[in-house]
Amino acid sequence: MKKSRIIAGAVLCAALAGFMSCQKNEAGKASSGKASSNKLVVWSFTDEIEGFLNKEGYGYKATHPDVEIEYSFTPTDQFPSKLDPVLASGNGAPDVFGLEDAFVRKYVESGLLLELDDLYAEVKNKVADYPVKVGSYNGHVYGMSWQVAPGALFYHRSLAKKYWGTDDPVEVQKKLCDLDTFIATARELKKASDGKCRIVSTTGDLFMPYKGARKQPWVVNNKLVIDPAMDQYMEMCKLMENEKLAVSGVGQWSEGWFAGMNGTLKDETGADVEVMCYFLPTWGLHYVLKTNAPNTSGDWAMCAGPAPYRWGGTWIAAYKGTKNPEAAKEMIRYIATDDNFLEALAKESGDVVSNINVQNKIKDSFSEPFLGGQNHYAQFCEMAKTVDGSLTQGTDQQIEALWTETVTAYAMGEKDKDTALKDFKEQVANTMGL
Repeated sequence: MKKSRIIAGAVLCAALAGFMSCQKNEAGKASSGKASSNKLVVWSFTDEIEGFLNKEGYGYKATHPDVEIEYSFTPTDQFPSKLDPVLASGNGAPDVFGLEDAFVRKYVESGLLLELDDLYAEVKNKVADYPVKVGSYNGHVYGMSWQVAPGALFYHRSLAKKYWGTDDPVEVQKKLCDLDTFIATARELKKASDGKCRIVSTTGDLFMPYKGARKQPWVVNNKLVIDPAMDQYMEMCKLMENEKLAVSGVGQWSEGWFAGMNGTLKDETGADVEVMCYFLPTWGLHYVLKTNAPNTSGDWAMCAGPAPYRWGGTWIAAYKGTKNPEAAKEMIRYIATDDNFLEALAKESGDVVSNINVQNKIKDSFSEPFLGGQNHYAQFCEMAKTVDGSLTQGTDQQIEALWTETVTAYAMGEKDKDTALKDFKEQVANTMGL
């Protein structure tokens, strides 16, 4: 998953509500007969899928030369607005399309997608569990993914040696093994460095791990639920702001966030500050660290961190009313599950694929120079097993956008906790009816 897609995903929150009113009743009827042509219309918001179609030698077109493909790309922030009306009306809808993590559940829950139960039954013994759960609703599978995107904690080896006496991922993990230990270590680090080194640049980095620690989703029986882990996140942000365990005013994707990766971040007083850790998923290594801190190659390592979590990803699905359902499912099968395709893709790109057969075949052969030779791939494969995909819901993005505003207001002292929570619940009720 490319960084630009993640950033744009935040813009998509507002698009969720407008779509839900035209879901199930307006779904097109699936074709009950055989495909009427050998053509598939494919839409995507990411150039990855176009690449999968056109890969020389092992791409979809190379292995399915009898299928005609009409491909269309639309930027992430415009994609739902283009897709929603054609799926709802059935006029001009694509057969197969990509779905970003920011909005995948909106469509999975819509009643507008082709069921993939028979396809899943064929491949269930070789595909990772959590992406299937994200792509499933009411007992049916509607979307599948070729990748897993578990999250980890990346840290500067040089800073770990300087303040902790070791850069060994096993030893560092002990200092960051759970959320309470993480906070204790953050305090120790600030004291040991005389305030020069912070555990993270922004408290926002911890949202995904705390979200991953939840036991309940945001909505249960059509009622808003604030899981204890989210309450702990709120208190953690307040504590870290008060104690200056992160750098005040820095947010994810900001200039300061990137500056901390390459050692040029300034603190609240304008003094140089070091940043020990970044919470990032699989794609964060290739599209965030390598892109924004190329001169730090070799000075990074990775461990699991305090809580299992996932971040990002892309699913591929088909329109319920496609005239070519078998060809559509075959494209999804190939891109999301095929052993040969995914092995070639993983070796070429370093993407952590969702096919467990491929994982087991290649995971022990990786060595990442950017991480000082560490085999990150094998670790990510293990981390993916601990991720829970069952809590993901179509309303997450809207609720979490409001939650972020609420937590920020409390952490920065703009509202007391009771007022912040009261306002949050009212906003959710007013905008979403929960």
